[in-house]
Amino acid sequence: MEHYKEIIDLYFELKNSPESTRESYWRRMKFFLTYMERNLPVEEMTLENVQQFILYLKRERGLSAGTINNYISSVRFFYTYALEKEWNIKKVPRMKRKTKIPVIPPKEDVLTLLNATDNLKHKAILTLLYSSGLRVSEVAKLKIGDICSKSMRIRVEEAKHSTDRYTILSDTALLVLRSYFKTYFSNTAYTRDDWLFPGQSKENHINVKTIKNTVLKLREKLEMDSRISAHTLRHCFSTHALEDGIELIYIQQMLGHKRLETTSKYLHMTSKGMMGIKSPLDSQGSSKA
Repeated sequence: MEHYKEIIDLYFELKNSPESTRESYWRRMKFFLTYMERNLPVEEMTLENVQQFILYLKRERGLSAGTINNYISSVRFFYTYALEKEWNIKKVPRMKRKTKIPVIPPKEDVLTLLNATDNLKHKAILTLLYSSGLRVSEVAKLKIGDICSKSMRIRVEEAKHSTDRYTILSDTALLVLRSYFKTYFSNTAYTRDDWLFPGQSKENHINVKTIKNTVLKLREKLEMDSRISAHTLRHCFSTHALEDGIELIYIQQMLGHKRLETTSKYLHMTSKGMMGIKSPLDSQGSSKA
C-alpha cells in the first residue's frame, strides 16, 4: 500500500493539489484497497470487483449517493493512474443523486443560535460562518492577518478549487472578534501569520470537527431542526443576502463559487421569491365559502 501512496503523492505534488484534496482522495483509496486486499491482490482486480465494492458501500455501509460518487472518483483515479488500467463508465456509472433543498432557518433563529454560547471563541467562529458565508474549513484556517478592519474584508486563501478570494467582514462580527482577540491574545505574543483560531496547540488551527460538533450541541440544546449543521450558516448567509437585495453575482464572488449556476440555487430558497404571489384560492373573483 505504501508503494501506491508514493505514486499518488507524487502525482498530487506535481499537480500542486491542496492538502485537503490529497487527504480526502487517499483516505477513500486506502479504504478501497483495504477492502480489496481481503479478497485478491490489488493488481488482479477488475471492474467487476469495483462494482462489488460500490454495492458494499450502498447496501452494507448505507452511504449516500453523493458520498459513493466521491468514492467512485477516487477509485477511478487509482485504477487508471496507479494501475494504468482502462475504465468503463458503463460498468461503473456514477449514482444519481436526489436534489435536496437545505433547511434555511429564519434570521431570528440564526441569531438565537449565535447567541446561545458564552464561549467567545465559538461565538466568533459561528458569527463569521454566518456573516461572511465562509465554509467551515475556511474559518478554521483563517490567520490573524486575514482580517482587515480598515477595508472590512476577509481574505480567504487556498479555498476550494485552489483559489483565493475576499468576502465581507460585518460590523457585528468585528465587535465579536475584538472581544475574542482581547480575551485570547492580549497577553500573548503573536504574528499576522498565526492562526486566528488555534487548536489545542498554537501550531495547529482548530479542528473542523470541533466547529461542527459545537453547532450540533447548540442545535440540540435549543431543540432546533435536526437538519441544521455548521454548513447551514453558509446557506443562510446566501439566502438572507438575496432577501436583502444583494445581487447574485456579488454573492457568488463572496462564496467562491466557480459557476453562477451553483449560486442561483439559493433563488429557490428565498422567502421573498414568493412574496406578493397570491394563491388562486385567494385571488379576486374566487368563490367564498
